[in-house]
Amino acid sequence: MNLFTRAAPLRRSAPPAAPQRPAAPPASSPSGRPDPALAALTGEWMIDPAHSRIGFSVRHAMVTTVRGSFTEYKSRLYFDGRDPARSRAEIVVSTGSVDTGVEQRDGHLVGRDFLDSANFPRMRFASTAVQMAGNDVYRMLGDLTIKETTRPVVLELTYIGHVTDPFGVERVGFDGTTTIDRSDWGLTYNSRLAEGGAMVSEKVRLQFDIAAIRTLPTG
Repeated sequence: MNLFTRAAPLRRSAPPAAPQRPAAPPASSPSGRPDPALAALTGEWMIDPAHSRIGFSVRHAMVTTVRGSFTEYKSRLYFDGRDPARSRAEIVVSTGSVDTGVEQRDGHLVGRDFLDSANFPRMRFASTAVQMAGNDVYRMLGDLTIKETTRPVVLELTYIGHVTDPFGVERVGFDGTTTIDRSDWGLTYNSRLAEGGAMVSEKVRLQFDIAAIRTLPTG
């Protein structure tokens, strides 16, 4: 299974519209087992960058929150509706595509103080296990690699729904989130405030608003 190569739109484009929640059966039955209707979703999928967002938020100066996203990435996904534990995902993100809406701040983030994109142009998430956590909720365990440091993370995923659009394209939606301590990946730069707090919080919330489209077999 090849790594899909479709890239996101150019930087500074208008933020994509959030995918609408379609009417769909629940992702699991009241018993906590996968809903049989999800068996039809089994197969390979890829993230649709025009309707997805890979973002982050972090507390700044202890009183405000800065939000941003990465606009260039590649993905490969496999969803098993019969046995969610067999599902898997890989996302490779261009660290130089960070966009917070402020050019000077973006330049600082891609510099040596933080992501050091010149020497570490990519970061990667690769799943290692998937568990059901409840109706429509999954827990995806995986390895996050930033600046050649790999550490485990747990991504909480909520199944949004499944729909076939007017063009005949099958779409499925998931929202995911996890919170990391950036110092665990060597992102330790900081400055102190006069009141004694940090200018930038160590805690960073990662957000995955995913609209995926089914990958048709080739050949």
